[in-house]
Amino acid sequence: MSDLEANKRNVRAFYELMFNACRPREAIEAYAGEVYIQHNPHVADGKEGFIAYFERMAAEYPGKRVDIKRAFAEGDYVILHCHQVWPGGLEYAGIDIFRLDGEGKIVEHWDVLQETPTASANTNGMF
Repeated sequence: MSDLEANKRNVRAFYELMFNACRPREAIEAYAGEVYIQHNPHVADGKEGFIAYFERMAAEYPGKRVDIKRAFAEGDYVILHCHQVWPGGLEYAGIDIFRLDGEGKIVEHWDVLQETPTASANTNGMF
């Protein structure tokens, strides 16, 4: 069985490097396995598709940030609960699911995003 804490550290470091530091190629080289399967319909499959998408996002949306609120790990999976803040006032609550190989490298990704609402029926917040 994989080391759950190491897997969480790897995924957090990957996300910080590719999203906040805007260095997706370095993130893929350091933290992805031999294959990278992508389930987000806006991002092409594979490592080069990932790099191209996030290099474009870095150029088009300078200053975008993600704050990882929670990380959960079970088996070969790590789940992040994140707050994304984009230029122009857009904010999202996101769940990212990563599958890692036996070496602790990321090999598959799914995500769901919800724009944070301006009003809520409760005072609990998204995070």
